[in-house]
Amino acid sequence: MTLEKRSARQSAPLYTPEQRQRRDETRWTIVQGLLAPLQFLVFLISLVLVVNYLINGTGLEAATASVVIKTAVLLAIMVTGAIWEKVVFGQYLFAPAFFWEDVVSFGVIALHISYVLCWLAGYGTPQQQMWIALAAYASYVINAAQFLLKLQAARRDEPTDSHSMDLQGALK
Repeated sequence: MTLEKRSARQSAPLYTPEQRQRRDETRWTIVQGLLAPLQFLVFLISLVLVVNYLINGTGLEAATASVVIKTAVLLAIMVTGAIWEKVVFGQYLFAPAFFWEDVVSFGVIALHISYVLCWLAGYGTPQQQMWIALAAYASYVINAAQFLLKLQAARRDEPTDSHSMDLQGALK
């Protein structure tokens, strides 16, 4: 890729005016805006429970339940996020504006599901399973940072007379 193409890609706005309008008009933006902080709250609670178990050896049931709940919330936000992407960009996943966020999201999902499958199958010790959960959580933090950076970029791209809010950055 030439420097000119890279520079043009980096300076292109995240949304076209039509995409911005669809983003602002769809209820899925609100759904994403509600699920993202919920997922973060579930993540924080679960992180405390998982670390407590790994350090103290107590609270396995609570830690396990919290990771399963975190996985369920993650799957809900991924499904609704794919619907949001379809409404705004015309495709369910891997729209150019969110391609790398979606790629990393699939890694996040794979790690979360790996934990659940290991737990259900009884594969590995509870400690090993919790380490998988921590790996899933580390990948979630990276993915969340990606979306927060997109939110910041989208806000920077907003016309100065626009009062619309981009909640997609909080997605997944």
